[in-house]
Amino acid sequence: MFAQELVLKHRTEILHALCSSGSTEHLERVLDILLSQEEIQSEDCQSIQVPGRALYTNARQLLDLVYTKGEDSCQLFFAALKQVLPEVQGSAFSSECSPSLDKKATPSTSTETLLTQRPSLVCKLQGCIDGALQALVETGHFSSAECDDVKLPVYTPSQQARRVLDHVRSKGEAAAAIVLEYVEQRLESGCALNQEKLTPLPKEFLKYQKKLSSSVSAQSCFLSTYGGTSHMSLDDIYTEVQLEIHHNKPFGLEDVIGPVGTVNEEADTVLVSGEAGSGKSTLLQRLHLLWAQGGALQNFLLLFPFSCRRLNSEQSEMSVQELLFQHCCWPDREQEEIFQFILDHPHLILFTFDGLDELKQSFSDDHRLCCPTQRAPVHVLLFNLIQGSLMKGVHKLVTSRPEAVGPCLKKNLRKEIFLKGFSPASIDCFVRKHHSDPSVAAKVLGSLQANTALLGLCHSPVLCWIVSQCHKELLGCGGGSPQTITDVYLMILQHFFQHQSTPKSTIRVDWLQEHLNTVLHLGQLAYEGISNTYYIFSGTDLETCGITEKDICMGFLIQRKDLSPTDNCFEFLHVTVQCFFAALFVILSSNNDRSVISKLFELQEKSETDLSGACFRACLPSNDKLQQVENEATAAKTPNLQITATFVSGLLSQRHQSLWLNCCSSAVVEKKGRQVARCLSKGMQKHFRSIPQPVQGEKKSMHAMPSFVWLIKCIYEMQESKIAKDTMSRLEVDHLKLTYCNISPVECTALAYVLQHLKSPVGLQLDNNSVGDVGVEQLLPCMHICNSLYLRNNNITDEGIRKLIAKVIQCENFQKIALFNNKLTDACTEHFSHLLKTKQNFLSLRLGNNNITADGAKQLAEGLKFNHSLQYLGLWGNRISDAGAEALASALQNTKSLLWLSLVGNGVGSAGACALSNIIRNSTSLEELWLTENCITRTGVESLIEALEKNSHVKSVWLKNNHLSLEEVEEMKRRESRLTF
Repeated sequence: MFAQELVLKHRTEILHALCSSGSTEHLERVLDILLSQEEIQSEDCQSIQVPGRALYTNARQLLDLVYTKGEDSCQLFFAALKQVLPEVQGSAFSSECSPSLDKKATPSTSTETLLTQRPSLVCKLQGCIDGALQALVETGHFSSAECDDVKLPVYTPSQQARRVLDHVRSKGEAAAAIVLEYVEQRLESGCALNQEKLTPLPKEFLKYQKKLSSSVSAQSCFLSTYGGTSHMSLDDIYTEVQLEIHHNKPFGLEDVIGPVGTVNEEADTVLVSGEAGSGKSTLLQRLHLLWAQGGALQNFLLLFPFSCRRLNSEQSEMSVQELLFQHCCWPDREQEEIFQFILDHPHLILFTFDGLDELKQSFSDDHRLCCPTQRAPVHVLLFNLIQGSLMKGVHKLVTSRPEAVGPCLKKNLRKEIFLKGFSPASIDCFVRKHHSDPSVAAKVLGSLQANTALLGLCHSPVLCWIVSQCHKELLGCGGGSPQTITDVYLMILQHFFQHQSTPKSTIRVDWLQEHLNTVLHLGQLAYEGISNTYYIFSGTDLETCGITEKDICMGFLIQRKDLSPTDNCFEFLHVTVQCFFAALFVILSSNNDRSVISKLFELQEKSETDLSGACFRACLPSNDKLQQVENEATAAKTPNLQITATFVSGLLSQRHQSLWLNCCSSAVVEKKGRQVARCLSKGMQKHFRSIPQPVQGEKKSMHAMPSFVWLIKCIYEMQESKIAKDTMSRLEVDHLKLTYCNISPVECTALAYVLQHLKSPVGLQLDNNSVGDVGVEQLLPCMHICNSLYLRNNNITDEGIRKLIAKVIQCENFQKIALFNNKLTDACTEHFSHLLKTKQNFLSLRLGNNNITADGAKQLAEGLKFNHSLQYLGLWGNRISDAGAEALASALQNTKSLLWLSLVGNGVGSAGACALSNIIRNSTSLEELWLTENCITRTGVESLIEALEKNSHVKSVWLKNNHLSLEEVEEMKRRESRLTF
């Protein structure tokens, strides 16, 4: 197909690839290449890049231009695309047209060199703009005004480099020679072009750097996430959490600020997203301490840490300078000079913002601000810092819960890192660090291993901390060990009250009644705070809610250490603790308005923009804050209300009814319990009604939303099997899809509790979550109702498979499993071999992209010899080689059931292909054989062709990217049309 036709055919895909990141960089790099090839002129660039016009419009203008210029222009355009775009984007439309960029003759002048080498010069200059401009000023080619024009903060470093080149070309040969000489000297001297060589740092700057470092160190040296309960050194207690980038690739702490995983090079903001209690704040605190100690992030001279929770309470408008110095560290003198240094060297500065989801305002880039000295509301400053119009070049690290991360924010991210909490090894490590007595640690870990539901909860660091903190209660509870999140928080409630009791005897049955006033006072404060997105409380707030010094001494409230002592501000130990007290207030409040609970649960079904504080006004005193709630519908409120509602569900469980006997009316509590049950049933029915009717010939499928998972968790917290049975009896689907839903072991426990009551077998798809081995074990109770299980990208190991196979062998309905991209090795194949031998109704086994070798393939072959039902076998992306292929071929050569076999990317050569030919030759069922990206030569293909001549039933054999010449490929295509190259 001609290139000009391809521009039309793939116009939509090209536009998406050029513009979907929200950055102009891809478009500008393509223009750089076309300029260097002299295919377009500077005037063309000006007509394409019209300031203020939408990026997609500019890109369309380029497509129109190259199309009208003809076939040659389109060919060069595709060559530029192939060079600029990531392979995953570019290959889709460039593979049909494989042009190359012409190598221009050696330029005869410096201005010609600036043009022909423009793409590489942009890369080389963007890290040393100041030095190049200084050289031009010193030689009289640039004025200070021209330098200021180049360095406007609205331009990215690459855009600044392009402006330098454009200005220099217009000034003639001498100026061009200066720039080329500067670049050459930097290369010869061995200086990295992406690092600005600093003159000796000013004395006052060094003093300020030391003061800031000391301040950061003081704030970070003790574990502050659950502060006030003990004085644990962060160095002693910190335990690594699981970090992942896209496609569940593991990620190290040292890579958080760095090039690994970058998806938008022109953006400056890195986002770490994770659920409440997953360890975001502690991870940030660890990075702060490492910087202050000189152990990490040493390429940043200054690090400014911010708490979005604290910024929430900032009422006055500020400039960036005031934000930095007032909220982080105030310079003793020379404030203007220090701030100017920050402006001049943005790439040496790091800002961190903890808890973006806790801001009152949702992220927006509507109000643009580019002047660092202009005052604005703090949230406007923050949003402009994140999206890059303010302080471009400064690196920003932001943490948030996933619910607050919408498309508007994502387009401004350099990369997103997903925080998945503790791994099983981290749980072990944390517990041992928490307990200096090894015997106590061993007992706690033994208790966790005996209660896998509790072990699953401990993947959340905050819950792991609670369990470790309450080890005496845990070890003394015998058969009543905690099962739900509510159980764990009731345990810490008892622990704190017991800690303050005198004498410290075994806690009494009426312990809640004894401390009822404290619970009500703290509950009202927590409830009011969540209703207004408030997490920091003044002395006046505490006084309004009747909180006494005795209540504070219980330990649930702690004083903010990073604020002035005169502020006398407090916060709860953790936001989830605040949610728990808010839930207690819902249960214990004497207000009998029956709409309180229904409005709380209905609120979760609305979109974020529909949120209001209506549900809280029914049982809270009227005051100014509550009047503001209606106007402040934010993403921050949604997850905390959901956590509160989850606790309400758990607290109203029949198992906890005895708690309320002497605290409030039992009739009122029972009524609230029935209300919650109706709300959960109603919410589930709403999801069920939204399930579309299946297309003819397809199964009925439900793609669950996050709120569905939340409802499932609420049902589990209530521990009422009748609710689960009644709810699931109305769900009639063949396939339940919960991909990318942040499913961890906690959610797996809840899912199994509810889904086991389904009436008909269902396919359960949990791809791209964080199930892990513990989650797999939690799912076992519902395996009898699953006919297929999809667990791609879930960090599952051979141990998880061992337990899973032992269960599903007993499940008559179970027929399919997909485990692409996990951590499986040859050790798992013994279990799958046993499965294949045992289950003669098993249909599909997909183990792609794991670590299975020829030995594992041989083990699978032993099971395949005895299986007469398997239809789909997928082993792509492993390392089975010829030996493994030969073993599989021997086991399958007479198969009468197998329809599809994939050995893509397995290092299979011609010997393996010749062996696999026997399957084609003898099988009466095989339809497709996938051998793409292997090492097969002509010999192997000849054997496959001979086999195909004897089997008309086979539809296709895929052989792309093997060891064949273009001539051999063309010849094979003519001889056998079913070969796909």
